[in-house]
Amino acid sequence: MRIAMAQINSHLGNFSANADKIIEYTKKALDRNCDLVLFPELALFGYWTSDLLERPSIVAAQDKELEKLAKKIPEGIGVLFGAVTHAKKTDIKYFRNSAVFLQKNKKPKFFHKELLPTYEVFDEKRHFAEGELVKNVLKFKGKRLLVSICEDIWGWGEAWEGTRYVNNPFRALRGEKFDAVLNLSASPFSKAKDERRLSVVQKTAQYMKCPLVYVNMVGGQDELVFDGGSIAVDKKGNVIAESSYFEEDINLVDIDSLEGGIRPHNLTSLKKKDKDLEAFRRAIALGIKDFVAKNGMKKVHLGLSGGIDSALVACLAVDALGPGNVTCIAMPSEFNHQESYELAKQLASNLGSKFYSIPIKDPYEGMLKAFEDNISKEDFGLMNENLQARIRGAFLMAYSNRHHSMLLTTGNKSEYATGYATLYGDMNGGLAPIGDLLKTEVFALSEYYNKEYELIPRRIIDRPPSAELRPDQKDEDSLPPYKVLDKSIEKIVVECKPATTKVDKEVLKMIYRNEFKRWQAAPIVRVSKHAFGTGRRFPITNAAIL
Repeated sequence: MRIAMAQINSHLGNFSANADKIIEYTKKALDRNCDLVLFPELALFGYWTSDLLERPSIVAAQDKELEKLAKKIPEGIGVLFGAVTHAKKTDIKYFRNSAVFLQKNKKPKFFHKELLPTYEVFDEKRHFAEGELVKNVLKFKGKRLLVSICEDIWGWGEAWEGTRYVNNPFRALRGEKFDAVLNLSASPFSKAKDERRLSVVQKTAQYMKCPLVYVNMVGGQDELVFDGGSIAVDKKGNVIAESSYFEEDINLVDIDSLEGGIRPHNLTSLKKKDKDLEAFRRAIALGIKDFVAKNGMKKVHLGLSGGIDSALVACLAVDALGPGNVTCIAMPSEFNHQESYELAKQLASNLGSKFYSIPIKDPYEGMLKAFEDNISKEDFGLMNENLQARIRGAFLMAYSNRHHSMLLTTGNKSEYATGYATLYGDMNGGLAPIGDLLKTEVFALSEYYNKEYELIPRRIIDRPPSAELRPDQKDEDSLPPYKVLDKSIEKIVVECKPATTKVDKEVLKMIYRNEFKRWQAAPIVRVSKHAFGTGRRFPITNAAIL
């Protein structure tokens, strides 16, 4: 049996476009003489559904598209894709996360997801009723196939990203014979996630003693990025097919001859350090591209300061959208070194992007005078620093209004953790591309961009980071050295471990103190297993002991 793995980029709620893509890739599979084509989890609806399921009219619109899709399926091939279906009246929840099997002129068959994740970014039990994996048996062309959906294969006892399942639904199938296990997935990217996926795919195949074909979604959805990397393994867990990462792909695997396509120059061919950095680069670029396009926009802009954070965001934005769709704006004040302006201008030239300069000295002095004449006058302090940042934020949002361009904010995870950012100032924006990168990772990825030639001017990387909001300001005047700071943030935020060192405890205080800022931050492209944003539900107001 020849199976096509069709990893597509579904657009949440755009049911007609998703259905058209399913038909398009089904025809491609048929042209390749495939018997069956597999699509990702919720390929028709889009993932993740969130509270769209509170609106029955939205699900009804998907149902209508499903009916149309069933009529358009070409003859001679079976099609298996993910969709939202209706639960039984006896279920507490209204819907199921399902796989739909279609053949021309035959009644659809439905298979339902059993393990519904409620950890990290997931909250599927909020709307979905559980299925039963033991009932998900598909008999097709003389083969006995077991249909599973994403989380169903993650129940092997390890604490994957904060959860451990007591019951593994595959154990109820021990001793049963299948020709293959099929898995439709929408598994978001995070660092080294492909290694964890391969582990559960191999364990499932080895336990069931048959090949496993795993098809993953690709594309950006709000803070999440789905990286594709669909894979097939034999009964021993050996890889027999591997699809591309971070792009749509159709790949083939034969579960009888155990042959399939292996994409050359994939991430797995890179050394560990380069693999992680290239994955970050491609994930964030895809996150920017889809966030902008799926929200009906084409262009972005950012404040380009001459510092490393904004330099990296500019590079990622150009990767995502091309230089003609990225505008860089310098906003020097009396505290900015001339070198900062020159470096920003040079980088914009290297990237081929538009570059503007809006000096903020006069607006700052005018706003400061109005404030001091009517309220109070004090020595230079935090208010003066933040006023400059908020003037810059106002100019950047003015550019959004005038040019229908999305503002990218340039803060990193280290700044967001410690509150070293100005609300309504440099935190302004529609998307935070590097908000899940620690400062040390920002440096590493910037160096990676310069691996072949000096794209980012060397001086941007080498000079000490500074907000340049007061004379001779340096980040490490207010923060521990980033190498030390980032270890504590990784330990406390990502790994959720206790604060033990002096720096850990100080960082924990800063994290608590600045939660209100993060609640108002732009969506952050998630690249770690625990990012600020959707997957972190921490209260602003609490009296918990540190």
